[in-house]
Amino acid sequence: MKRPDGGDLTTQEQTNVRTALKFLRGRFGTWELVAKVLRFNQTTLSAVSTGHKMVTATMAFRVARLAKVPVDDVLSGRFPAEGTCPYCGHIAIAEAPVQARSV
Repeated sequence: MKRPDGGDLTTQEQTNVRTALKFLRGRFGTWELVAKVLRFNQTTLSAVSTGHKMVTATMAFRVARLAKVPVDDVLSGRFPAEGTCPYCGHIAIAEAPVQARSV
């Protein structure tokens, strides 16, 4: 696993934290609110989310704490769960097609 620019997190871990950040932005509505809660500058979060800045271990930890999940869930990409709505938190469950029954 490659760690870009000697950072603490691998490229994949940074991608997973960015995904979590974008999910939280959907939950909170704006980067301004997310930045305030995470105690980061709004410009910093915006630059991180677009890949213009590296994700730090501190940021990953704060994202996990805000999401109330273990930091490993954020780093591994288990948070947010695939199909989770950022607005209501509902997790979509793939349903099998309904087949007509013969009587």
